[in-house]
Amino acid sequence: QVQLVESGGGLVQAGGSLRLSCAASGRIFSNYYMGWFRQAPGKEREREFVAGISRYGSSTYYRDSVKGRFTISRDNVKNAMYLQMNSLKPEDTAVYYCAADPRYRGDYSDYARRAEYDYWGQGTQVTVSS
Repeated sequence: QVQLVESGGGLVQAGGSLRLSCAASGRIFSNYYMGWFRQAPGKEREREFVAGISRYGSSTYYRDSVKGRFTISRDNVKNAMYLQMNSLKPEDTAVYYCAADPRYRGDYSDYARRAEYDYWGQGTQVTVSS
């Protein structure tokens, strides 16, 4: 098993930046494919994929609405994953979750399937004011 804890959320004005972190403990971190998801207010059934990263960071994937603004990265020595969010918009307001899974995934659709992740953090709130 792996345990995940997110941090770095907060309140920011539109156009601002935040950096989310996901700290992992337990098993070997590099064994896991990682993803960031988010759940907007009033959309409890819609936890949408934001970004994903392969085990050693060689491949990254983003939903269209965050491309060019968000950057996912990981540090397997520090057992951590990050999401740098720039040019934030009010529609980015959500609870952000990190997720991990050891099963192989090779393309965007693999990373985007929420059901394919066995391990989740508790989430961190990001609020972007207009």
